Amino acid sequence: VQLQASGGGLVQAGGSLRLSCSASGRTGVMGWFRQAPGKERGLVAAISWTGASTYYADSVKGRFTIPRDNARNTVYLEMNSLEAEDTAVYYCARRRASSTWYSRSREEYDYWGQGTLVTVSS
Repeated sequence: VQLQASGGGLVQAGGSLRLSCSASGRTGVMGWFRQAPGKERGLVAAISWTGASTYYADSVKGRFTIPRDNARNTVYLEMNSLEAEDTAVYYCARRRASSTWYSRSREEYDYWGQGTLVTVSS
């Protein structure tokens, strides 16, 4: 499985961006993580295979959404009302195939995209 993340860039506070994660191969539960300078990589959002279940970190709840298009084998992260604190490298990742729902642990994800940088200017 290969994951290709894209869509990062520079945006002003209050603006919006949409990240994309295109997959080759089988995916299931997918997550978006982010890592800011000097901080641990943490889970931002996750979505089940069907899209019926989603998870959001408290810091992004109400501002970010994580839709997916299984016909295109793509997961998105739609980010609105961006804040300077959202500045980070964003990674998409696939939860291990045997799992049915998300985990906050990085070790529970077996394939990762290369990361895309989001910079929010205040």
